Amino acid sequence: MARVSDTYGSMVFNEHTMQERLPSATYKSLLKTMKQGEPLEIEVANVVAHAMKEWAIEKGATHFTHWFQPLSGITSEKHDSFLDPVSDGRAIMSFSGKELISGESDASSFPSGGLRATFEARGYTAWDPTSYAFVKDEVLCIPTAFCSYTGEALDKKTPLLRSMSAVEEQANRVLALFGWEPQRVVPTVGAEQEYFLISEKDYAKRQDLVMCGRTLFGYAPCKGQELEEHYFGAIRPTVNEFMKELDDELWALGVPARTKHNEVAPAQHELAPIFTNANRGVDENLLTMEKMRLLASHYGLVCLLHEKPFEGINGSGKHNNWSLSASKNLFDPGESPMDNLRFLVFLTAVIQAVDDYQELLRMSVASAGNDHRLGADEAPPAIVSIFLGDELDAIVDALVDDHEYESAEKVAMDLGVDVLPNFLKDNTDRNRTSPFAFTGNKFEFRMPGSNVNLSDANMILNTAVAKSFKDFADAMEGKEGDEFETATIAYIRKTLKAHRRIIFNGNGYAEEWEREAERRGLANHRTTADALPCFVDPKSIALFEELGVLSEAEVRSRYEVKLEKYNKLLNIEARTMKRMVRRAYLPAINGYAAEVARGITAVRAAAAGVEVGQQEALLRKLLAGVKEIDAQLQALDAAHHAALELVDQQQRANKYAHEIVPIMEKLRAAVDEMEIVTDRDHWPVPTYNDMLFYV
Repeated sequence: MARVSDTYGSMVFNEHTMQERLPSATYKSLLKTMKQGEPLEIEVANVVAHAMKEWAIEKGATHFTHWFQPLSGITSEKHDSFLDPVSDGRAIMSFSGKELISGESDASSFPSGGLRATFEARGYTAWDPTSYAFVKDEVLCIPTAFCSYTGEALDKKTPLLRSMSAVEEQANRVLALFGWEPQRVVPTVGAEQEYFLISEKDYAKRQDLVMCGRTLFGYAPCKGQELEEHYFGAIRPTVNEFMKELDDELWALGVPARTKHNEVAPAQHELAPIFTNANRGVDENLLTMEKMRLLASHYGLVCLLHEKPFEGINGSGKHNNWSLSASKNLFDPGESPMDNLRFLVFLTAVIQAVDDYQELLRMSVASAGNDHRLGADEAPPAIVSIFLGDELDAIVDALVDDHEYESAEKVAMDLGVDVLPNFLKDNTDRNRTSPFAFTGNKFEFRMPGSNVNLSDANMILNTAVAKSFKDFADAMEGKEGDEFETATIAYIRKTLKAHRRIIFNGNGYAEEWEREAERRGLANHRTTADALPCFVDPKSIALFEELGVLSEAEVRSRYEVKLEKYNKLLNIEARTMKRMVRRAYLPAINGYAAEVARGITAVRAAAAGVEVGQQEALLRKLLAGVKEIDAQLQALDAAHHAALELVDQQQRANKYAHEIVPIMEKLRAAVDEMEIVTDRDHWPVPTYNDMLFYV
């Protein structure tokens, strides 16, 4: 058995492989492109392409693809072979620098949100050299950006890369004020991926799971997660074998999968990697989700990545651990007063960014699936707030209120200009109810759902923080020495005072927090339909245009794509729900009711005067249930057809969120009540008891 250290990254054209296979001058030139953003000359690209092709063929590749992320949020690929026929009937394997750098794809069937007409099919892919190429399933995959014929971004990656450049530029302006030399500043991301595994056979029998990714019906199991026995429990053999193969595949692809364990809910699990730069981190998470889905079938399983596949037990999230790294982690408190002043500037910038653009952050994780998860006492609420912990919260209080700071170890420190505290990190408990928590030297954004592409969340976070850095740098440029220190302390104090409302260290699940958040003026967008409009607010458009991350046209297109996706998903759910009720549940319940009625008749015929009250009560309950189901079905059908008549996508989304979803919940409740009184031989689908405990 090969050692992990020998196979790790073996299917990746990484820097180690580049250095081995490229001429020294080519390697150095490519590194400048990767790390400093210098243009890539076609001569260099040709050499790189040849070496990459030869390496890929050795790894079994026969095709190459430009691997990109359209606005649908998933990855897309079109496979072209290396085959190049020659005149004598043979063929050679070729791959040029031009084919490496760019490609053309039919973009007509990808969402564009109005950026281009359907008949305008041309779209272009462009190599992203900052994310390594890799071989997957005998295909050389080249991570690329995707844009329209007129240059607008049609993908998730391009705005993320722009935001990374923006935050790097503005962070360097801030660092220069503290005497730092210009350097690479990289946002880093580590995505903790939660997921469910259920039997392939059960999955195939549930039309709702197949069509929607979640159960639209299902009574709570006899045992849920209340015994707290699944979390960190022993991993079952079949699941363990799946996890082993997943690790092997991911490690070969250079994905630093580190931690795996059972999660809180039955049949729920988690995989967490070591953090890396945000661009690669997003790519690697998309690879992870793809491999989870594909490999599960090797073991008779299906991997569910929906945010809420089962009602009544925890859904699945994807914690986004975000930080900024240069020559050191920029959210590490320092060893000197000036280091700590710099740390406080960076901390303040994040607090300002999250408060100013809280609605955008909420919007970035909005989806039909995540609406079922946020605020359900298992995930953070739909209200954005920051958890700092006791130590940093005390420092903020001292700065804002201008009083002496006392550390958790009861060491009094003066927060004047000349002396800043060597405060501690990780000296307070974690707050799992917080949507945005400082956890030592990073921020953990806990609102994203398990199925989301993290590009949007990180793009917005990078851009908002870049704006905060820009505001500080603009205010401080030209100031030096004592004047700079005094002005910086005053700026921090003023900014923290203005944005103190976003800091909350209490229980985010409590109803009192909703009332308190409203008093503070914090937004609480409970549904995707409520959350999306802020994307096209003039304040949001101004942010993206000022930092060069998105044009107004690109912002509006993304808003339209998100709206359309939400409406399409709810349309699919409504159609699936109606069809299951009509073709599965009502026939089953009516069939059982008829059997009960025949039984009553048979008993009375066989033994006149025998008590059949229990059977009659059951029959009445079944018939009453059928009546309620039919009433809710008719209500859903009428509301659904009315929604489809609405041309305006935002109005349609509002109708789905505020009228149709509540009807769907009532219809579900009516069907679920019948599940526990209908004979199991009549029930048409596997129940929660069947699906959650037998993997």
